[in-house]
Amino acid sequence: MTDIVQSRATTPFPPFTLRLPEAYAIPLICDSPHSGVLYPEDFGHAMPFEQLRSGEDTDVHVLWNALPSVGATLLAAEFPRSYIDPNRDIDDIDPEMLDRPWPGAPLAPSEKTRLGIGLIWRKAGQAKEVPIYDRQLSPAEVQARIDNYHRPYHAAMQTHIESAYARFGSVWHLNLHSMPANSYEGLQIKSDHPLADFVLGDRDGTTCSPEFIQMVAESLRKRGYSVAINDPFKGVALIARLGRPAERRHSIQIEVHRGLYMDEATRERSANFNQLQANLAEVAGDIAAYVRSQLR
Repeated sequence: MTDIVQSRATTPFPPFTLRLPEAYAIPLICDSPHSGVLYPEDFGHAMPFEQLRSGEDTDVHVLWNALPSVGATLLAAEFPRSYIDPNRDIDDIDPEMLDRPWPGAPLAPSEKTRLGIGLIWRKAGQAKEVPIYDRQLSPAEVQARIDNYHRPYHAAMQTHIESAYARFGSVWHLNLHSMPANSYEGLQIKSDHPLADFVLGDRDGTTCSPEFIQMVAESLRKRGYSVAINDPFKGVALIARLGRPAERRHSIQIEVHRGLYMDEATRERSANFNQLQANLAEVAGDIAAYVRSQLR
C-alpha cells in the first residue's frame, strides 16, 4: 500500500477489527486503540504524512497476535489516533482548535490537550511540536469523527467487557500501546533514568489488583525485559473507565518501547520483531493461565 493510498482511506470505513477467542474463551479483553494506519480522506492535515505517522502504535496488535489463541478477545482500531484518539474522553477538546463554540456540554480539556494530544490532536512529529492543521475544525467535523470512529470503538469494547463480566462475574482488560524512545521529553517529564522496555499503568494502583499487575511485570522480566510501573505512563481514559478492582474488573495499560521492534523513523519492523512477538505470545499464555486460575 502506498503512502498516498494509506493517507486517504475512503471515509467512513469500519473503525476496528475484532478477533474473537480461538480457544476456550476467558474473560480477558484486549485492545490496541492506537495501531490504526487507515487515514480518512477528510482528515485535512497540513503536516507531512511521514511526520504524522509518528503518532501510530504501528503493529502493536500484531505483536500481541497470540492473544486469541489463548482465549482472549482482541480489538484493534483501524483509524489513527492523530485523527481522533479513542483513549480520550469526548469532552477532552481544545476549544482553540474550533472555528466556533462547541454546541454540546461544556468541554473539559485535560493535561493531554495541553500537550497537544487530546481527543483531537493539535501537534504531532517525534517531539510533538509540529502543528497538524493550518486551519480550525468545525464542531460538526469533530462530532462526525466521534460518531463514526470513537463511539463505535467504545461501544464494541463495552459490549465485550460486559458480556465477559456477565458470563464469568469478573473481567481482565489489557490496553496495548507502544511508546517512543523520547517519551519523557514528549510528556515534558525530567527523568534521571532511561525509559524501560515496558511500562505498565494502573493509574497509581486504582484500576486493577496489585497481584495482577505484578504478575504481568514478572512475566515480562522473566524474559529479560526491564519493566516500570506508572513511570511515565499511568493510563488514560480507557482503563480509568473500565478498571474497578473492587468489582473484579481489572484493567492495565501496557506500553512497549518502540526501539525493541521497529525503526521509529521509517515505521519498519526491525530484526527483533519476531523474537519480541514470540516472547509476548508466552506472556499472553502466562496472563491467560492467571485469569483461568482466578475463575476456580
